[in-house]
Amino acid sequence: MAGTLQTLTTLNSPVTGTTPFRSTNRHNLTSSHLTFSGNRALSRHSLFPLSFTRPLVIRNSTNSAQENSGPDGGRKRIVGVPSFSIFVQPLLNFASSNFLPLALIGGVALGLTNPSLGCLAHRYHLSKCSTFGIFIISGLTLRSDEIGAAAEAWPVGLFGLASILLLTPLFSKVILQLHLQPQEFVTGLALFSCMPTTLSSGVALTRLAGGNSALALAMTVISSLLGILIVPFSISKLIAGGVGTSVPADQLFKSLLVTLLIPLILGKVLRESFKGVADFADTNRKLLSQVNAILLSLVPWIQVSRSRSLLLMVKPAIFLVAVLMGALLHLMLLAFNALSIQILSAVTGGSKSVFAKKENSTALLLVASQKTLPVLVAVVDQLGGAFGESGLLVLPCVAAHLNQIIMDSFFVSFWNKKEQSLNNAKSA
Repeated sequence: MAGTLQTLTTLNSPVTGTTPFRSTNRHNLTSSHLTFSGNRALSRHSLFPLSFTRPLVIRNSTNSAQENSGPDGGRKRIVGVPSFSIFVQPLLNFASSNFLPLALIGGVALGLTNPSLGCLAHRYHLSKCSTFGIFIISGLTLRSDEIGAAAEAWPVGLFGLASILLLTPLFSKVILQLHLQPQEFVTGLALFSCMPTTLSSGVALTRLAGGNSALALAMTVISSLLGILIVPFSISKLIAGGVGTSVPADQLFKSLLVTLLIPLILGKVLRESFKGVADFADTNRKLLSQVNAILLSLVPWIQVSRSRSLLLMVKPAIFLVAVLMGALLHLMLLAFNALSIQILSAVTGGSKSVFAKKENSTALLLVASQKTLPVLVAVVDQLGGAFGESGLLVLPCVAAHLNQIIMDSFFVSFWNKKEQSLNNAKSA
């Protein structure tokens, strides 16, 4: 015959060189190529002939893998997008976890570098709009069942409200004894100690620490509402005499009523009236908290932009002292509330006391030791420069607000690790 016709009984059998086809174990695939002799090769598993004038080479997977291997036999690493994401993803995770402090720092930095935009925003009363939006979001995310669940721990909540609104403001007297230039730094921190608790940080940290989040939320809401009544009079009695001026308490109360209470009630009414609004708020709590942080960052941005010329006159060492004063204030509030919890636990039944429960004590310690920045900004805005330059009053309070969030985050992380180690020791 002109050529040799061979029938391919299997395509998995190896052939080395030009040896005839043999049925072979599939695991012995060690050949590097396959050669068909003759002009035609016909497979009974295909419907068309294979015609060629040169040997047909079919490379096995071993050689293909070797082509993509490095000189050491290892697989070549593809450098590009994956290695880029290795560096970017941790940064994105860090930004998401620390969105609020980064937003506040960004607002201050933007006000220092480009004050013209902040002055333009002040001209159109953007700070009041941002405060209004913050409390609307607070109302939208406020769940009624969480407030009702805190009824069992009402003695803890009652003392928490007293600590937030009546006891911790007394630390303003101690702060006013300090002498620091500019004096607005000292006055601003004294005003900060008279504020209600934070709107979201205390509740979020309480949840992370495994505390009674319903109790934390109840103390947050009620202290914000009562703070509108009490804060003006606290400032008038505790601070105004020390700086030689008076506070229009009635006017301040009316202003806080409009900018804080009305939007809070409006947000709550929208939540209860429309189920779609409540579902959206519950499923997008992280998004709303980020919007809240952006609105909050607008306030120091505007205040710092307006006072940039004065801020640049402050020596860095003096500002660092003001930051340390804010951290010291928070440590004092933590120590005071921790000592109060121990005393109340011993008086009201020891280990069986409602104050001795870890969930309640954690909520009380975190919430009662924090102070809110939005209410302070609303107060400073209404004072109209009675206590000094607004930007200088707000700036140390922004630092104090960041300090308390960062410090409490470390405390919560330490508590969680300690709790986990105890659980591991018990299970061992």
